[in-house]
Amino acid sequence: MNGAHDLGGMMGFGPVVAEENEPRFHEEWERRAFAITLAMGATGEWSLDESRRKRESLPPRQYLNLSYFEIWLAALEQILADHGLVQPDEIEAGRSLHESRPVKRVLKGEDVAAALKRGGPVNREPEAPAKFAAGDRVTAINMNPTGHTRIPRYVRGRPGTIEAVQGCHVFPDSNAAGQGEAPKWLYSVAFKGTDIWGADSDPSLTIRADLWEPYLEPR
Repeated sequence: MNGAHDLGGMMGFGPVVAEENEPRFHEEWERRAFAITLAMGATGEWSLDESRRKRESLPPRQYLNLSYFEIWLAALEQILADHGLVQPDEIEAGRSLHESRPVKRVLKGEDVAAALKRGGPVNREPEAPAKFAAGDRVTAINMNPTGHTRIPRYVRGRPGTIEAVQGCHVFPDSNAAGQGEAPKWLYSVAFKGTDIWGADSDPSLTIRADLWEPYLEPR
């Protein structure tokens, strides 16, 4: 969707200042928010794409005024409520007040390390041959979906070249909407900086993005 989260190429937000030796977590609550989000994701009640969609659906004023893990926590509260796992008064109280329904799976403490190492592979068997090959010239479709998508706004409508075929993977647009994994081919696409940002861009600049097949058309 076109939301406050898609800031690539936008101006007016100030410089990105790297923090030297930045810790993974600045506060203990961030560590807890991260752990709770992963533990609830491991229940299988929703997909990673659905959780991303929920974060991106936060109102722009709220999204832009929250820190990274505050966004995670706000989205988690909403998705828990959507799936009937918490009630509004429990969010307000910060503790369980009602009997919750059982979840599909429970991630136990002794299984966390193995689960993180295993990850959540999203490569799938293809349903059709790949439409493009390395070297093919393509154009990223100019699309403005109302739901979750992984194509950044700044490449839409721009010409590029397929650099590599990355296999067949879960299609996030479909999966986030609860419409199934609908696996699609994924490609690494290279774009010239001048095709993205115009004549003022560095002519030696190349931008690369991994894009699913439905985002592309032949040129």
